[in-house]
Amino acid sequence: MLVAKNRLGVVLFPAFDWAISPTHPEREERLLYTQDQIFEEGIMDIENIKFYNPEIAVKQDIQRVHFCVPDVEQRVTKSHLISAGGAIKAAHAVMDKETDKAFALVRPPGHHAQRVVYGDRGFCIINIEAVMLENLRRKYGHCRAAIVDTDCHHGDGTQDIYWNDRDTLFISFHQDGRTLYPGTGFIDEFGGPGAMGYNINIPLPPGTGEEGFLYVLDNLVLPILSEYKPDLIINSAGQDNHYTDPLTNMNFTAWGYAELNHKLNPDIAVLEGGYSIEGALPYVNLGIILAMAGLDYSHVREPDYDPVKLKQSKKITEYIKELCENIYNRWRQKDLIAYEFIKDKDYITRQRQIYYDTDGILENQTQTFKVCSKCSGVNMIKSNSDRGMPIFAVTIPRDACSSCVDEGYKIYKDVDMQKYFKVYLQDRVNDAYLDKQS
Repeated sequence: MLVAKNRLGVVLFPAFDWAISPTHPEREERLLYTQDQIFEEGIMDIENIKFYNPEIAVKQDIQRVHFCVPDVEQRVTKSHLISAGGAIKAAHAVMDKETDKAFALVRPPGHHAQRVVYGDRGFCIINIEAVMLENLRRKYGHCRAAIVDTDCHHGDGTQDIYWNDRDTLFISFHQDGRTLYPGTGFIDEFGGPGAMGYNINIPLPPGTGEEGFLYVLDNLVLPILSEYKPDLIINSAGQDNHYTDPLTNMNFTAWGYAELNHKLNPDIAVLEGGYSIEGALPYVNLGIILAMAGLDYSHVREPDYDPVKLKQSKKITEYIKELCENIYNRWRQKDLIAYEFIKDKDYITRQRQIYYDTDGILENQTQTFKVCSKCSGVNMIKSNSDRGMPIFAVTIPRDACSSCVDEGYKIYKDVDMQKYFKVYLQDRVNDAYLDKQS
């Protein structure tokens, strides 16, 4: 019997009862072909690979991360709770040392879901990895984490959630936002006043292939991770960089994804995007499983793989080398950049406009972060959508000092309820969540 070098936990949940539409790219067939491939390859019979059923995330798990408008019950479906619960199950298997690593093959995805949630955007309603990570931190204690997002689309939701949290290093390498949804993810999106430099974006040109992705990993991502020294590495394992994906313009391969995973060596991987249901996902998911299990993945190739056709141009290669050097220099200078950014400021304000493309909702948002020498600082969100329901939300961060805790509650208590449909308080020190309605 074949024995995996690493004990690997796999959670598989296709969400049979939920899809945006019967023919939408994000539908249950995304994982059905993968399921068939796993059975065909005999993955279920390999010793040290264990399959788990997902848990169901609870309301409190969502409230640690999101302000759902008007509330969790009206915004989040059971399929989304099970998807997040699948990621939580994977994390618990690792933290309880039942497995060395875990891969949550779940849908619907989540990395476009931001702190405020009015609806579905980028096929996402709640942020699966963030819900998982905050559950993990609440159950097991402080954890310095790195989330490496390898989806072709910028992980703008994860960026927003961890914008001001230096205990969560967020790295996203993706197709340049000038050429692809959601139009964000540029190198100057570097983090909030309490975490400047801990949000790293690597926007890659269309046509990037194996050479480019692996160069970024070897020469930028791995050196930064080595310096950051996380307790836990999480891979947002989107697979839409694949050369057959119908929504993107990249030339990555199944073997390339396996090699990337092998080198990145994540503790937990969570499926995000990937919409080439037959041509990519079965092979990419197989490659990732083999890599995480410490098994040979050299034979993982798509039937139509053509190295000549997929060869990366010299122009792209040189562009990526220069880009990586620029971003790494910014990482090394992050403290100086942060000092210049917050010097003589008590608060930092950030104006944003978010479009919920699936639901056709436009949100206008103002975020305000307190600059605090003792912690990340209490922060506030004023938000309204073009469908009404203006809200005001206060977050007391996990590392909040006593004065920021007191200030957060005072702001929540004193807010003018006449201006808002609903007001929220997220106290992450005491794991408390309050809301009140006008």
